[in-house]
Amino acid sequence: MKLVYPVVLYPSGVPGGYTVLCPDMPGLVTEGRNLPEALDMAVDAASGWVLGELEEGRHEPHATNIADVKPDGPGGIVTLISLDMDSYAEKYGRKSVRKNVTIPAWLDTFGEQAGINYSQVLREGLERRYNDLQNT
Repeated sequence: MKLVYPVVLYPSGVPGGYTVLCPDMPGLVTEGRNLPEALDMAVDAASGWVLGELEEGRHEPHATNIADVKPDGPGGIVTLISLDMDSYAEKYGRKSVRKNVTIPAWLDTFGEQAGINYSQVLREGLERRYNDLQNT
């Protein structure tokens, strides 16, 4: 899932540095020693913020139209950041969810006798399917 959000960059106390706020993500504040680092930090912080929401079962926040975002102070710069949530979640996602599945009794007998870890098999199969769909 790709997401785009407006952010506002303000000159920080560090010469050449910027503090970044995202109006759609309450409490999100980050900074960098220069513009490229500040934007990189904004992408990382916003991705972590959104991943936390998704892992708690909530939806990603609605993105405000960039035309509606105005800096609160002098020197503020409004721009967009792009988040690749699939890539970020693959690297940093930690939360697992419990799912119940129904399988035929004969398959359960086979699985038990073979010592198969059902969760591992399901996860591997879903990850393989996910990767196949991403590559088509």
